[in-house]
Amino acid sequence: MNRRTFLRSTAASTVMFSGRAALGSAAPPQTPKLRDEEVLERAPANIERHRKGDGTIAVKDSTGKPVPGAKIKIEQLRHEFLFGSHFFLFERCGDLEQKYRDRVAELLNYCTLGFYWDAYEHNHGSPEYAYTDRVTAWTGEHGLICKGHPLVWDHPCASPPWLPDNNQEIQRLSTSRVSEIVSRFAGRINYWDVVNEATHLDKKTNHSRMADWGSSLGPVKYVAMHLQKGRLANPNATLLVNDYRTDIAYYRILSQLLAMRMPTEQHASITSPKTNGEDHSRGRKLFDVIGIQSHMHDSVWPVSKVWNTCERFADLGLPIHFTETTIVSGKRIKGDTWEPSAAKGEQEQADATARFYTTLFSHPSLRAISWWDFTDYATWQNAPAGWLRKDMSPKPVYEKMKSLIKGEWWTNLEGVANGHGEFKARAFYGKHRITVELPNGERQFQDVNWQREGRNHSTIDRSAKLRSTD
Repeated sequence: MNRRTFLRSTAASTVMFSGRAALGSAAPPQTPKLRDEEVLERAPANIERHRKGDGTIAVKDSTGKPVPGAKIKIEQLRHEFLFGSHFFLFERCGDLEQKYRDRVAELLNYCTLGFYWDAYEHNHGSPEYAYTDRVTAWTGEHGLICKGHPLVWDHPCASPPWLPDNNQEIQRLSTSRVSEIVSRFAGRINYWDVVNEATHLDKKTNHSRMADWGSSLGPVKYVAMHLQKGRLANPNATLLVNDYRTDIAYYRILSQLLAMRMPTEQHASITSPKTNGEDHSRGRKLFDVIGIQSHMHDSVWPVSKVWNTCERFADLGLPIHFTETTIVSGKRIKGDTWEPSAAKGEQEQADATARFYTTLFSHPSLRAISWWDFTDYATWQNAPAGWLRKDMSPKPVYEKMKSLIKGEWWTNLEGVANGHGEFKARAFYGKHRITVELPNGERQFQDVNWQREGRNHSTIDRSAKLRSTD
């Protein structure tokens, strides 16, 4: 995939691992194939089951006694599920900058930042750290979680021309880059697409020094050494392997990586709460999430394909992120030339996107979806892929997705405490603000996290005013 033009416009020894699987030994499971209508019919019940949980709000007075009849309101503040887009246009869209930022902050809670090596460090020794500092300062202020993409890719846009013609030195530079960047931005960027598109790691496909070196190692070894560096640099980071292929080749690479573990002698130094009860008897896994791309410039995936793809990779036992998603509002004429986006195409984009997101949101293994290009202002392949037009005005897809993300899939409940001073609720996972109005008119507030795991029980008393559980 040629992103070089777009990116220009927007901006030691091999480690040995244990538990190696034989190449080509793994195969995807034979899962039941659902039809489109079956997927969509089951989606509401699946969303109810997998995206919401039960909880109880208990209201007490100053003496600790229950307060029957207290009015209770539960308003969602943030999704647990990550709804995102790439955020490459920060400081890069002139007079439209504020509109762009406002639209992103209004709807999304997750954004992808670019780390393509050639663009990010076009001059050796001068990476764009100051720019990333400014971006993460803004996203931090607006509550957006950041992911870096990609740290390692054999495409020319991620293989700077200053790389030496020496594989050992390229390995040192590439692995050191992963360590340095992941460590430097720990706490601000805790999600990383560590390695991108290893399924076509071949110097015949991508003519670059990274491809020459990577193909000499093979995809599994190449990916594994970079994941290990990322894990050591920030044990709390969520590490992804990302690819556009959803066939046996990608499945086999992932299954072999999952058979590996961090070396035992390094395991003790990277154990952290992030491991979610993982069995460490063989050491920690190399990565945490399976990344799947879904660029649909010329045709939209049937929802049955979306669901069945999720089922296939969910068999590997890890969460799934759809990392790069595109559905366009106009037809391609040829190459990077497109018909103007018109009302009919924009409505078709909105309808198809809603079906796509509904299918993914209903699957229990999905944790994130990232759109690829949020605005038509500057897009990959010049495609009319945005939720916003070039002037940052919202297309129907923006309004449609807002009605889902901040409407149908958003908790907004009101009720009254029962005789025991309790209110039972079922809410979407994420952060919520609970407002309690006592019989005397006094109001109390508390921000709580409605969690997938554990007991969602909150007590609201006099000490709860403006208190957050974060």
